[in-house]
Amino acid sequence: WSSAAARRASSVMQQAVSRRGDEDDRGPGAAHQVFVVMECLLEKLKVLNFEEEVLAKHNMKNLSRHYFVSSPYLASNPGEQFYMFTIIAAWLINMAGRPFTEPQEYDEPNATVSNILAELRSFGVKVDFPPSKLKSGSGEYVCLVLDRLTEEVLRRRGFSFRRPNYPTETTEEESVIEDDAELTLHKVEEEMIEEADDEEENVMDLEALKLRTTHNPSSKPDDILESTVDAAEWNLEVERVLPQLKVTIRTDNKDWRIHVDQMHQHRDGIKSSLKEAKSYLDKLQEDIGKTLEKVSSREKYINNQLEHLIQEYRSAQAKLSEAKEHYQQASGGVTERTRVLAEISEELDKVKQEMEEKGSSMSDGAPVVKIKQSLTKLKQEIVQMDVRIGVVEHTLLQAKLKEKSNMTRDMHATNLPEPAAGPFA
Repeated sequence: WSSAAARRASSVMQQAVSRRGDEDDRGPGAAHQVFVVMECLLEKLKVLNFEEEVLAKHNMKNLSRHYFVSSPYLASNPGEQFYMFTIIAAWLINMAGRPFTEPQEYDEPNATVSNILAELRSFGVKVDFPPSKLKSGSGEYVCLVLDRLTEEVLRRRGFSFRRPNYPTETTEEESVIEDDAELTLHKVEEEMIEEADDEEENVMDLEALKLRTTHNPSSKPDDILESTVDAAEWNLEVERVLPQLKVTIRTDNKDWRIHVDQMHQHRDGIKSSLKEAKSYLDKLQEDIGKTLEKVSSREKYINNQLEHLIQEYRSAQAKLSEAKEHYQQASGGVTERTRVLAEISEELDKVKQEMEEKGSSMSDGAPVVKIKQSLTKLKQEIVQMDVRIGVVEHTLLQAKLKEKSNMTRDMHATNLPEPAAGPFA
């Protein structure tokens, strides 16, 4: 396969997969494109030497040209195909430089497919189909995934398919070849004609001999011919030429006459066997017909005899269905009441727990002691506060008295008369 053919097949396959939902856009050859992609994929895998590194390692058989193609005309084993697909995909992912654990035969298929698609997306490939399409182990999606992984491995290795170089042929050589072919054809025809003539010459024409003897009665001898040859010499001559008189005819299996004779023999054998077997088959048919009639009549008789039992069975079935329905309804009510009972029990447990906590706190004297200690401490703080208040009041009274004395002094100082001017002024 050339690189152009491989790329063309892969691109057409990608377009067919992306337009899977729209059947009108797909051409008549889209259903057979997967065969071309599978053949290209097999050639790429052979380039990567997968037969020794994968098939020989896991003791697997060689792949056919259409192994991963899902077709009603191809016998397939989905389990084997899916395991082969996962093994090859894991090998290609590892070859592409991504660590991937080799799947086992009894691993979860959904997890394995999801891991393969995740690695495929990491290579930049767009995956627009559900993972369930790969669980069958065959089909266009399986071929597409393996083809994309193979392309990635070849790209990393720097390998590419080259266009084939066809040798140029001149017109003279073509004419010479045509002339040689025509001469060879003429020689073959001439040889066939000569062989046919030789066969016709060797065949004795009995009809012509009869006509010759009938129309030419004078050629018959008048008297009876008597032999004058000695019997002993005749016997010796017969013994001498006897080995040369043996004719050995070599049968050619490719001759159409032998096949025709075999066909006639087989046809006669079939006719004779059919005549013998037809009577037995007719008798067998009559016996089977009689047996079927007996069976049908017996069935009708049994049905008539068991009609009342069937009616009772049907009524019992109806009652059973009604009882089941009532049971389901009752069980539904019981379930609801059980749920309500559980909620009430939970609330009751909470109330009991709260009551136990309150009872334990009421019987415990530690809070009373704490209260007494708090009251004592509060009294001490009140006494200290009273002392501080008294000190503050005393300080305030002293300040007020001092301020009043200062005001009185100032008032007396302003009401004193000015001194008279004396001689010493």
